[in-house]
Amino acid sequence: MNLAPGPTPDSTAFAPPANAAARARWLALLAAFLGWMFDGFEQAIFPLIANPALTELTGGAEQAKNLWNGYITASWLLGAACGGLVFGWLGDRLGRVRAMSMSILLYSLFTGLGYFAGAPWQLAALRFVASLGMGGEWALGVALVMECWPDRWRPLLAGAIGAAANVGYLVLGTVGYFFPVTPHSWRWVLLAGTAPALLTFLILFFVPESERWKQSVTRAVSRPTSEIFSPALRSQTVLAIVFASVALIGTWGSVQQIPFWVDKQLAHGHPTAKAVAQAASGVGAILGCLIAPLLGGRIGRRPAYFLLCLSSLAASSALFWGMHSYNALFVLMVGVVGGVTAAFYGWLPLYLPELFPTRVRATGQGVSYNSGRIFAALAALNLGPIVNFYAGNYARMCGTITLVYVLGLVFIWFAPETKGRPLPE
Repeated sequence: MNLAPGPTPDSTAFAPPANAAARARWLALLAAFLGWMFDGFEQAIFPLIANPALTELTGGAEQAKNLWNGYITASWLLGAACGGLVFGWLGDRLGRVRAMSMSILLYSLFTGLGYFAGAPWQLAALRFVASLGMGGEWALGVALVMECWPDRWRPLLAGAIGAAANVGYLVLGTVGYFFPVTPHSWRWVLLAGTAPALLTFLILFFVPESERWKQSVTRAVSRPTSEIFSPALRSQTVLAIVFASVALIGTWGSVQQIPFWVDKQLAHGHPTAKAVAQAASGVGAILGCLIAPLLGGRIGRRPAYFLLCLSSLAASSALFWGMHSYNALFVLMVGVVGGVTAAFYGWLPLYLPELFPTRVRATGQGVSYNSGRIFAALAALNLGPIVNFYAGNYARMCGTITLVYVLGLVFIWFAPETKGRPLPE
């Protein structure tokens, strides 16, 4: 695909009259922000409830808890990867709005059904189905927003969307602080996860469909799955998978284990400690997601990604190899790590839409973003043995996994620079 600047129509060519267009843009942004915020809320649920939930469901045996922690994390990651493909395809064939509504409804209802889980395998199955919706929502929301707003707003919009999930993390961490999660209360956290279902009705009734998408599907039949791996787009798709995979493996292989690490080893017996750590990570992540796309807009997409990998590697090494007790400095460092490692999720919604034409954008983003979860799931499936290999030392395990950022330092220089270029049509 030719990414060089060319006679691409301005985004206003696809918009309805001015007042209606402005209203549509803000509604699209609100829907995407709330959808991804609640998605982040749902993602953060299991790390927060993992220890108390598995204590009840397994009888408290440490080996069984480690094993099922890995299985449930893997089921979530695999489901999200499948959801990225399924809902991305639906978004390119049926429209962004309808597909996004379905994805939010799915993850809300099946998170809530976890309240009734009576065995670890049931919780794993429900998390898998819920994650189908969670994996699909990101690509749909990003596509809808980027197609509705003028190109000059992309860095700010990417930051807002990237920060949204971490607002959800912060909200849940705050709730967990004031209402500590115990083996007797974890089910209520899952039940609270049904709340975003109400958002689906607001989206269906009030959020207009992307005009870019509607124009695109009238010009050519959309065959998104085959097209993103066609010779014209294959290299962009593969590189996008690598960039998302580096971020997701770093997050799910290490950063998402921090609450579990705190709860089991650093502050055992203090149920609010994991919530404090999660809230600190959420605050840092919000700031990181806002800053990263602005940095990409200023210095270029490739240099920004390189700096994110370098800072993530340095900060993670300092936390996992250099800190051995739970205190104020530890909480501060968790916030720093949360900020630099989550900053990728502000960079990705800036860069990925610039790699794919409108008719396949949701599928391209969904496959690229969520394929990384397959690799992260492979690590999660072996989490129990990996923890045992490190003699139960979560810090050493997580510190080793964060070496994945070295791959990002290298592969980003093989990608196209898209700063200043319009979205491909």
